[in-house]
Amino acid sequence: MKKFIVEDEFWNLFPDAKIGIVVCHDIDNSIKDKEKYKAMISDAEKEALKYLSNPEFSSNEVIQVWREAFKKFKTKKGVRSSIEALLKRIHNGNHLGTINPLVDIYNSISLRYALPCGGEDMDKFVGDIRLTKAVGDEDFITLGSDKSEPPYEGEIIYKDNAGAICRCWNWRESVRTMLTESTRNAFLCIELVDEKRLQDLGSALRDLAQMVQENLGGTSKISILDINNKEISIM
Repeated sequence: MKKFIVEDEFWNLFPDAKIGIVVCHDIDNSIKDKEKYKAMISDAEKEALKYLSNPEFSSNEVIQVWREAFKKFKTKKGVRSSIEALLKRIHNGNHLGTINPLVDIYNSISLRYALPCGGEDMDKFVGDIRLTKAVGDEDFITLGSDKSEPPYEGEIIYKDNAGAICRCWNWRESVRTMLTESTRNAFLCIELVDEKRLQDLGSALRDLAQMVQENLGGTSKISILDINNKEISIM
């Protein structure tokens, strides 16, 4: 049985954080209607503009909370949270392309709620998955690269027994576990550092699970991890 464990090294930095998880089994992630997912993302892009009411991009609260969070651990220079990267594109008048149904669905949820969302293929995990501080020697190859770029010591990462899965908390993922059209069992996450938005997290998780089941079938189970609930079984 595989577990997802959020280790104390993470909670020591972020005692009030919440990690929302949707575990999906027996889904069909093959692309059937690309135009539907294009429309889904387009609608989410328009909705996301409400979070950017301040014309100075970095002054918007959804940007500030994650910049402050990223100051608490070592990162590569210029690294930003996944939600800032998405919102920056929208702010600059650019659009997201479609990738595959699962990624398109979680990107649309990320934009609609201005929360970082990510996902991995659970069948590619080697042992348990952990959210923790990096040792600094974890293997990590990201999309578009052919060499390992290990995280810094002390960097917040998702990892398993084979290496890092996502660097700088939610910045960039490994090609080893990324979602593809052949993914059948998926680990999806939504991360929260702003306690005032706990209700938004719950709504985002419910919408994510519902959209996956309606579009891709299978089963979806929601969990929320916090400092008093640090691990769950995922397979």
